[in-house]
Amino acid sequence: MTRENAERALAKAGEAPDDQFSLFEAALACALHENPDRYDSPARALATEAAERLAERLQTDRPEEAICEALGGDLGLGGDHINYDDPANADLISVCERRQGLPVALGVLYMEAARRCQLKVMGVDFPGHFLLRIETDEGPIALDPLLGGRVVLPSELTRRAFAAGLTPDVADRIDILMAPVRDRQVALRLQNNIYARASRLRDYARAERSALRRALLDPEDHRPWLDVAAAREGQGALNGALEALARARFLDGGAEIAARAARERMRLRLN
Repeated sequence: MTRENAERALAKAGEAPDDQFSLFEAALACALHENPDRYDSPARALATEAAERLAERLQTDRPEEAICEALGGDLGLGGDHINYDDPANADLISVCERRQGLPVALGVLYMEAARRCQLKVMGVDFPGHFLLRIETDEGPIALDPLLGGRVVLPSELTRRAFAAGLTPDVADRIDILMAPVRDRQVALRLQNNIYARASRLRDYARAERSALRRALLDPEDHRPWLDVAAAREGQGALNGALEALARARFLDGGAEIAARAARERMRLRLN
């Protein structure tokens, strides 16, 4: 797949309604957009194997235990605790190859395998740490893909919420802490991770690609285009940055002031 083909696939995903948005396919397209000189077949094969292992475990284990044993135990899918900020940890193809990565990237594979087994698993946009939510007969249960799908008890969720700086009236609300998010938001969070790390390292080319993917996946949001503009400015591509700012301004008049200030700054540099 070429990068242009990947962009077309992402644009198609962005146009799809939420109930038809395929998280796994979108994450694969993002990975191929970042590095087109690869095949996605190994990642697809691992997803199939994960679903098969999970189906076997479900014959004897509770769903939350089966997920942990099949994906975290049998397949060894968990966090990279040594090189956590390695860009490969946010790339689904690399994550499948290395079997380790960021929680949100791992979560994409966990959700894909679980859903193939008819389990209802959603992402949880927990502050500072992505989690999974599985619906059971006893109610929703939180799982941590960074720890191989281990169950996270309500008391631990509250402790983590306090550590993340949430106020007591929120940290004690399990219903808020475990609120599920749309699959599109999971895909966007993964790209936000890439953008933040790339920007911190001043890898503006990578930052631009990740921001562009967000723009394609969520075409009605102006904010990714502001990030595209910032990344292009970092590379000295001022005309391209102005084009991105124009896109942001077109999508949301509320971005007008920020876009105008950035545009004027770049025009001064152009002159």
